[in-house]
Amino acid sequence: MTTHTRTLPAAFRRFRRLRRSRALRDLVRETRLSPQGFVYPLFVTHGDNVRREIDSMPGQYQLSLDQLPAEAEELRSLGIPAVLLFGLPASKDDAGSEAYDDDGIVQRAIRTLKQAAPDLAVITDVCLCEYTSHGHCGVVVDGEVDNDQTLPLLARTAVSHAQAGADIVAPSDMMDGRVAAIRQALDEAGFAATPIMSYAAKQASAFYGPFRVAAESAPQFGDRRGYQMDPANAREAMREIEADIEEGADIVIVKPALPNLDLIARARERFDLPLAAYNVSGEYAMVKAAAAAGYLDERLATLEVLTAIRRAGADIIITYHAKEAARWLGE
Repeated sequence: MTTHTRTLPAAFRRFRRLRRSRALRDLVRETRLSPQGFVYPLFVTHGDNVRREIDSMPGQYQLSLDQLPAEAEELRSLGIPAVLLFGLPASKDDAGSEAYDDDGIVQRAIRTLKQAAPDLAVITDVCLCEYTSHGHCGVVVDGEVDNDQTLPLLARTAVSHAQAGADIVAPSDMMDGRVAAIRQALDEAGFAATPIMSYAAKQASAFYGPFRVAAESAPQFGDRRGYQMDPANAREAMREIEADIEEGADIVIVKPALPNLDLIARARERFDLPLAAYNVSGEYAMVKAAAAAGYLDERLATLEVLTAIRRAGADIIITYHAKEAARWLGE
């Protein structure tokens, strides 16, 4: 009887050897998630004992100041080192004046958090859209956002946040030259040590819808395509990032994250600054909705999404999933 022995090709590799058990998979994992790389966004509002769930973002809340110490303690227990603050003002006007009011909602939130949790890194969103009656990110003149008239107000806002104790200021408005204006204003006000985390490549994205409900910041006319980036433009995104670095940014953000994994990877290869990616409200809401409908496993999907963002090159992930992901990673 003749025995036939199959000859395997020389290039045959048994990759599955290192996938046989969880211990082996963990040992050789190339991309590792950690709560230490997460930033958790918070929406702060006036009032007392306010913990109002946001319809468009299940599990996220508008919070009054008295709720913040408990939030800070929970984040500390989960190993999440930083928050990103967004404010809902008591009133709005054409100039967005509560954005740079020293007793504004974000300024008060900074002081509350730094008193409750001095080691928590408090990052503040620097923009006017939540505070303007028209919902745009700057001063409107003849129906258009005026870039240069907006810059002094953004700089004033950043200085006000630094005076209140912010660890990092994060301009998200997408005005040209705003990083340089903010850097100069911070330095002149004695805050040369305050870093700027710039929303350097922020696209005019359809994925911001749930956030605009949460922050009550939808534009009252037109849209933001005149100042936020065209999602089709990758080379322009690199130029935006490069310009912000030249103007003094210490950290740069790509936003949104999932539609821009390629841009995150390009930025990581090209620039050596810390790189953040914003896993935005629409990305969060999609996972939540699909999980609620039973279409996917929320835990597995969430961790896969965050791993993909990290694998693309993000050092920092701003995400509404931070608390849940930190718990899952700790199990």
